[in-house]
Amino acid sequence: MRTPPAVSPTPAAASRTPLRGRAALVAVALAAVGSSMLVGAPSAAARPAQDTTQFKGVNWADPRDNFADDLLQLSGLSTTDTYRQTYAKATRVIAAFRANLGANTVRLPINPYTVNGAYWKSYRGVIDAASDQGFKVIVSYWEGTGPRKDGFIDDEATYWPMWKTVVKAYKNDERVYFEPMNEPHGYTDTQWADIAAKWLDTYKSVPRNRVFVSGAGYNDHVTTVCADPRLKGTYLSLHHYGFWKEYATYDQWVADLKVRIGDCANRTVADEFGAPMTTGLNYDKATPDDNFVNYVQAVTDTFRELKMGSVYWPGLRTDDIYSIQKLVGPPSRPWLETTNQSGADRLAWAWGRGKPVGK
Repeated sequence: MRTPPAVSPTPAAASRTPLRGRAALVAVALAAVGSSMLVGAPSAAARPAQDTTQFKGVNWADPRDNFADDLLQLSGLSTTDTYRQTYAKATRVIAAFRANLGANTVRLPINPYTVNGAYWKSYRGVIDAASDQGFKVIVSYWEGTGPRKDGFIDDEATYWPMWKTVVKAYKNDERVYFEPMNEPHGYTDTQWADIAAKWLDTYKSVPRNRVFVSGAGYNDHVTTVCADPRLKGTYLSLHHYGFWKEYATYDQWVADLKVRIGDCANRTVADEFGAPMTTGLNYDKATPDDNFVNYVQAVTDTFRELKMGSVYWPGLRTDDIYSIQKLVGPPSRPWLETTNQSGADRLAWAWGRGKPVGK
């Protein structure tokens, strides 16, 4: 989500479809397309890698920016779809993310309405379809909307059971990662670290190298969660947006990003960053007078330099000028088209491909 801070932030089992059944589903869908740690020093198996470049991804969002007091409905899907229908549509969308962008990771929202009721069976089709195609899946909790959109967990009486259900379903799927909360800006840095530590203690069965601890505030700095020994062994998620400043130069954007990361780049994934993609901006060309061009070139260069993974916001969200993909084709057989090739070029560069452009 792209809700700006009030001021510019500063650093301070539910039965899963049997494997053979899912394999059959993925074969059908692809044919239609076209062919783990406790407090203390982490063990080698539970320690994040020395860089996070394995995460090359996009967010797939509800048109409402994922803030909802009801069922989440990802762009291109329907809450009335069965598991099989959801799985088939999601298979095509995930395949398009890979074909068009070279992505291997997708970040998805959850909330208690979606998980704690009957729709969870269908919604799991999205997670399963992505995992079955080899995608890494980051599952993140979003709060509600209106007065509930305040940076706090809406209702702990439904929040913890939600995560119990999700963890039970996916703790043994090594491709699924858990992000306890998106942008916990209602809490102080210390309060948020306490909640993240409680999450880890509650779900000890989840390896720490499959947990993304959000940076404090609007995920806008990871320095405090990085320094907390209780959170060792986890990945850290950072959000960073160009609209946080009216204007900054390329060098100023590089400096702004680096101070939010501190010396924690080897654990950090930028799982939200984005800029307008449908307004005709050319991110392949140096345009020093344009804030967003400066921003996109700066952050993608920096992610590559620091060997950081990144997950663009959004890969797909209906009616969002930031969306780098748009839906095409019939609703029952969705496919995607790229909205800005220069934006896709910059993603490829951040992900270690392509050639330097823009500067």
